[in-house]
Amino acid sequence: MEHPPLAKRLKRFLRYLLVRAALALVHPMPLGVARWLGVRFGTFAFLVAGGERRKALKSLVRAFPEKTDAERLSLARSCFRHLGAAMFEVGCTAALDRELKQLVAWPAEDRQVLEAALARGKGVVFVSGHVGNWELLARRVASEGFPCQSIAKETSDPRLTALVGRFRARGKVRSIWRGQDGAARHMLRALKGGEILGLLIDQDTKVQSFFVPFFGELAATPRAAADLAIRTGAAVVVGFCQREPTGYRLRMEEVPLPAEQDREAAALALTAALSQRIEQAIRRAPEQWVWMHQRWKTRPEGSPATLPAGAGAPAPAR
Repeated sequence: MEHPPLAKRLKRFLRYLLVRAALALVHPMPLGVARWLGVRFGTFAFLVAGGERRKALKSLVRAFPEKTDAERLSLARSCFRHLGAAMFEVGCTAALDRELKQLVAWPAEDRQVLEAALARGKGVVFVSGHVGNWELLARRVASEGFPCQSIAKETSDPRLTALVGRFRARGKVRSIWRGQDGAARHMLRALKGGEILGLLIDQDTKVQSFFVPFFGELAATPRAAADLAIRTGAAVVVGFCQREPTGYRLRMEEVPLPAEQDREAAALALTAALSQRIEQAIRRAPEQWVWMHQRWKTRPEGSPATLPAGAGAPAPAR
């Protein structure tokens, strides 16, 4: 196994120490104080992280061409502030776990969506995105006793990966790391056992993907959620934990499996439907998404960059 260069190892170690120090500082704080500091941190990051700011503005131009430059700048600033607040809230674990049920509202009608899906006994493929506070989403559901596992990508530093895993485990959310041995087997076992298997599918990553519409352009979108649901017959639920004036609110919706007999066509149609739900959630509160992510980085060969108005046809897989 090859080791990264010394400079890269040193950088990762310093980053790990910085994260540990920040967590030690934030952990005992009241939630309100942590949130206030997080907003200020996000404002500072917006000013100094020029590269990330430019990426966010570039993404916003593609998603909202109708907005003015000033509107997009304001939206990008709000995005950084929201992410800063969300990050500090998650780090404030002592108060977070005490106040979780008051912080994150889960209306009865949305809870019933998940309960009805689980009652069928085939497990639930739970799909979300980097919208609002996705860490609180899983933690809130698990806090009510629902068996939850999440599929995640390891960080470049095993120490940070372990840190994330421990945080989720304290919230009763088990992690299945994509690179671990037997990951696919663990996923299938979770669904067979009637559990909730969470996946985030709103990023362009190096996994098997379909190109489906996202804000008027084709975007490479992970197909694993659709493949798992179609293979196992598990129910598919989309859900989001989005910030509101008094805290957060969970929203959930079941998405029916497509009627197509061909598995490839069904997986493509389901991935497109799930991506559409994520876009709708982002449009509800666009400042609560990670606009600095290069969502349209990978382009489909031989397809136009922008879809015609009203077009919704997904593209073949890559």
